[in-house]
Amino acid sequence: MTFRRVTAATAAFCALAFVVIGSAVPAKAETYQRISGEGSSWAYNAISAMTVNVKQFGISVDYNPSGSSSGRKNWLNGTVDFAASDIPFQFRPEDGSAPERPASGSYAYIPVVAGGTSFMYNLKINGQRVTNLRLSGENVSKIFTATITKWNDPAIQADNPGLVMPDRQIVPVVRSDGSGSTAQFTLWMIKTHPEIWKAYCARTGHSGACGYTSFYPTVPGMIAQSGDPGVTSYVKANYADGAIGYVNYSYALESQFPVAKVLNAAGYYTEPTPENVAVSLLKARINSDENSDDFLTQILDDVYSDSDARNYQLSSYSYFILRTKTTDKFNEEKGKTLGAFAYYAMCQAQQQSASLGYSPIPINLVQASLEQIRKIPGAVAQDIDITKCKNPTFSPDGTNLLADNAPQPQACDKQGASQCATGTGGAKKTSTPVKAAA
Repeated sequence: MTFRRVTAATAAFCALAFVVIGSAVPAKAETYQRISGEGSSWAYNAISAMTVNVKQFGISVDYNPSGSSSGRKNWLNGTVDFAASDIPFQFRPEDGSAPERPASGSYAYIPVVAGGTSFMYNLKINGQRVTNLRLSGENVSKIFTATITKWNDPAIQADNPGLVMPDRQIVPVVRSDGSGSTAQFTLWMIKTHPEIWKAYCARTGHSGACGYTSFYPTVPGMIAQSGDPGVTSYVKANYADGAIGYVNYSYALESQFPVAKVLNAAGYYTEPTPENVAVSLLKARINSDENSDDFLTQILDDVYSDSDARNYQLSSYSYFILRTKTTDKFNEEKGKTLGAFAYYAMCQAQQQSASLGYSPIPINLVQASLEQIRKIPGAVAQDIDITKCKNPTFSPDGTNLLADNAPQPQACDKQGASQCATGTGGAKKTSTPVKAAA
């Protein structure tokens, strides 16, 4: 099934995109064969907007946000023309799942959106919604491994000195499907709090395969939902007081719900704003070997340990997986469409990423991705002047302008006795009263 939801945020994006004049605009007089894609729900709000916007050029793209694992599987099966995935093909999966074996030279990655995996929550104190929750990485890990089970646990209270945390059960909401979001989240736990994750793996019977996983192992008390939309829908429900789930930041904005600020290595609690994500991903190590099948994929260890006060540790890229060879179901006519769509995604679409809660792709990765698109059979090569893409990260000297101008956190976001009252995510306009610092 292909999702056709157009959200309020997506509609705003589309309205803006239709009046933009720039480069990488497909020729409207061209004819394009319909194509299909499948995969990441983390990136869905951005991809959905792209598919709507390219209709003005006669390009029809069906996209099913079934999860990264399903997207890669159906790319390998040949049932979709492209996939979107938050992680690369898993040649040697650490979770015991079957290896994925695409033929070398048959695919290429391009990073199409950047963003943050946020912790959207539904919590009230004395009937008033909390909008300024703070959590250390250790406490996030303990919540999602059922080690901390009450909101008034002393460790969570210590993160939130301005609140009187309620005696309420925590309901962790995880993904039921094969998810790149789950893979990124569990990888972060392995890298930053390995003993917590290893102990949880042993409890759930996964002691022999305790690496990062796309399939979250659950215990009683957890709720599993399909896709970021499913997790979001559960967390925001009226009956879900006490729930917390991991979703892309865009879903919290769209739902007008808050996200937890997460403690970083600099000692500040931050949220995954587009600016903070841009700062954080300056530390991402990108595979720069053009002869590697993993060219342009990410290693995020240095993002986790970054000492910049604006850093948000769970920042990452999501990728399109493009076909670079024809198959019995993917011909050059489809390649022409996929090429035009990918050019649009890397240029015009990046202008409005921030309005949806994502962060635009920086100039070095856009340049490399444009070369990758040329590998698609049937793609009409475009010589794009990327300065006309109006990407807010671009600057004349090649630095990331969005990151350079990212604001520093407030003093009350520093770990300590004070706590900011200002809301987060989709609840920025709603403050939560806090106690004065002792």
